[in-house]
Amino acid sequence: MKRAFILLLDSFGLGHLPDAASYGDEGANTFGHIAAWAAAQGRPLRLPNLEKLGLAAAAHTASGSWAEGFQRRTDFSGAYGVARERSTGKDTQSGHWEIAGVPVTYDWGYFPKTVPSFPQALTDALQAQSGVPGFLGNCHASGTTIINELGDEHVASGKPILYTSADSVLQIAAHEEHFGLERLYALCELAYELVKPYNIGRVIARPFVGSAGNYKRTANRHDYAVPPHAPTLLDHVKNDGGQVIALGKISDIFAGQGVTELRKGPDNMALFEELLKVADEAGDKSLTFVNFVDFDMLFGHRRDVAGYAAALEELDARLPEFMDKLRDGDLVVFTADHGCDPTWPGSDHTREHIPALFFGPQVQPRQLGISDSFSDIGQTLARHLGVPPLQHGQALL
Repeated sequence: MKRAFILLLDSFGLGHLPDAASYGDEGANTFGHIAAWAAAQGRPLRLPNLEKLGLAAAAHTASGSWAEGFQRRTDFSGAYGVARERSTGKDTQSGHWEIAGVPVTYDWGYFPKTVPSFPQALTDALQAQSGVPGFLGNCHASGTTIINELGDEHVASGKPILYTSADSVLQIAAHEEHFGLERLYALCELAYELVKPYNIGRVIARPFVGSAGNYKRTANRHDYAVPPHAPTLLDHVKNDGGQVIALGKISDIFAGQGVTELRKGPDNMALFEELLKVADEAGDKSLTFVNFVDFDMLFGHRRDVAGYAAALEELDARLPEFMDKLRDGDLVVFTADHGCDPTWPGSDHTREHIPALFFGPQVQPRQLGISDSFSDIGQTLARHLGVPPLQHGQALL
């Protein structure tokens, strides 16, 4: 029996790519700078399980230096390497699609960092078609920050909160009770049609609850995404009779394409619990793809170094629970979709190498070097599962 698992630590980059200067990201290093911050606090970052899989050694391959608190070792339990992005952006969809064998070699549309960020023709049309009294925000922002800044005004006025980011995205936040969840979804469906001429990748519904400046996003997020322009690893597995289990926002990112089962969770640990269940239940020729979103959403974009470090240690500490459930024929990869260095200026993603840490009962520890495309990860899993090869990428194992 053969199964495959992609465990994606959203935004966990290992050092800037050679072309990072053209993105304003030369010097960015999500893992390296978190490790340096932790060491400066007198408590080095503790990731013993990821380190044994080859995390620090992979980061050394990417950046040429050892992250503070980590050093050379030889007793690895995984095959470790890093990958460089062939896609032209540093956004969520491009990273995920390229991992699954479909690089994005065209340019998405993006909204500028001006205020307002959205064209007036777009917001006028959205207001006219939806009947809302207007909009708040209309800028680049961290979602968790802007709902607390504008939540009270939103509840009082009924005006949805519009914002964007470094991704090709329009996000709409609204209170589940005061505005209504289904009404928010309907608004986002209208927006999805209206942004097509702007070549925008996703419209995201961002529902929240709470009151009096104390608001919290819920697990009822929904992405209205452009589907991949070619078959991905998910399609190859599904079309070959396999099972594709999407945890968290994975199904939304792929517009549901190639997914046979969807499971949600509000945060990293809830998703980890779902992963443990899937490890018990998934059958032969199954692909499980989970995105641990908190690293990016709560800590990277908010530039919360301490929170990012604590979340990494929390996940690492629980890894043995998952590893104990692995069976003969299982292949697992730890990876990311881009960087989001919490020490970097602004709140955008950073263009970085991503980890490619493979492990499982039959994986022989070795160094894999640097892949010139994220698609090498997907091609490796396609070969392992025995499905038709992807259009892009070289198998690493």
